[in-house]
Amino acid sequence: MKNILIVAFVALLSCSCANKKEILYVQDAESYNNSVINFSVPIIQPNDILKITVGTLEPEAAIPYNRPTGDNARSVNLEVMQLDGYIVTKDHTINFPQLGTVSTKGITCQELQELLKKMLEDGGHLVNPTVNVRLLNAKVTVLGEVNRPGTYNFTEQNMTLLQALGYAGDLTINGKREDILVIREADSLRQISHIDLTSAKLMETPFYNIRPNDVIIVNPNEPKVKSAGFVGNTGTLISVISILLSTIVLITR
Repeated sequence: MKNILIVAFVALLSCSCANKKEILYVQDAESYNNSVINFSVPIIQPNDILKITVGTLEPEAAIPYNRPTGDNARSVNLEVMQLDGYIVTKDHTINFPQLGTVSTKGITCQELQELLKKMLEDGGHLVNPTVNVRLLNAKVTVLGEVNRPGTYNFTEQNMTLLQALGYAGDLTINGKREDILVIREADSLRQISHIDLTSAKLMETPFYNIRPNDVIIVNPNEPKVKSAGFVGNTGTLISVISILLSTIVLITR
């Protein structure tokens, strides 16, 4: 009977325990203290929605180059701004007032600002204009073993993988921290990367900085996978073992 209890206890531990090294984030963080931060800016992609604002010293002169946004109360609504924005076509172009078709292929929002400013000046449209370009529909999807899976909009120009996981309420205790899957589609290519959150080396990867439309998948860790095939959770496992032991006691009396 004693041996049966020991076997049951070991089975319980093997199905529910996770190693400390499987839980802690960036365990070698000290080795990256005071390291240089490499900021990177995403390239404009098809289906991006851009808000483009043109200004001059004489506001009336810039009116033909700006889309109407309604009253101020409506213009601060993100969904309304998206409806009024410029959608990048599959050919990497936008149709801009007075300038016609403008290519956005391979450039960032900052570079598009400079391009439009130059086109407006060189074409004799405006004198010393200011151009501001913002991406309106940046979003990241976080799925799997997180507390709040879903799709999240963001306005930051540079957002990290850790910040994106923060939007989703962090990983659950059952999340596999050594193998976070990041799926990225850019320039007609699909890239897939496996990130180890327990190592500070994640900050060296190009996937550390999130790009619009990235998908992050947190798979379950080994204890969760083991328990999922037999019982739903630890409480159920304890109940099953308790019933099993009670049955054995009754039979061996």
